[in-house]
Amino acid sequence: MGRVLSEPELIEAISRERADGCTIAFANGCFDLLHVGHVRYLQGSAAEADRLIVAVNDDRSVAALKGAGRPILAAADRLELVSAVRGVDYVVLFGDATVERLLTLLEPDVHCKGTDYAVDTVPERGAVAAYGGRTAIVGDAKTHATRELLTRIAGLTTDN
Repeated sequence: MGRVLSEPELIEAISRERADGCTIAFANGCFDLLHVGHVRYLQGSAAEADRLIVAVNDDRSVAALKGAGRPILAAADRLELVSAVRGVDYVVLFGDATVERLLTLLEPDVHCKGTDYAVDTVPERGAVAAYGGRTAIVGDAKTHATRELLTRIAGLTTDN
């Protein structure tokens, strides 16, 4: 099971991992209503390096990205769920508009994004390239979405 760390704790842990010769992958997202697409993305990210850091958007940034009524699950719950996924080593909460600051601070060997991106459309690709990292597209085809799950759930009635 992964460990939920503060940013300073994460910096220290990654320094130790690097000293031990480990490579570092980095993934990020809201992870509101964890589903199979998220799990496949995280496991694909874990396969890219020895250790995987996952940055989870805080509640305020999820609301800004996803709109009214989101997140469904509070940050503490999302952190716990993500940390329980096999292959996740470290989880950190972030509230920035993008993960560029964290990427520049941590300099992971690989920044992983889902298949809804191509390498040339990843917003942080320039920051990753600037420190010598690489960007990888991982996971399965984007056929799973929290938005679609919420629509299906909203359509259910208690008569079923």
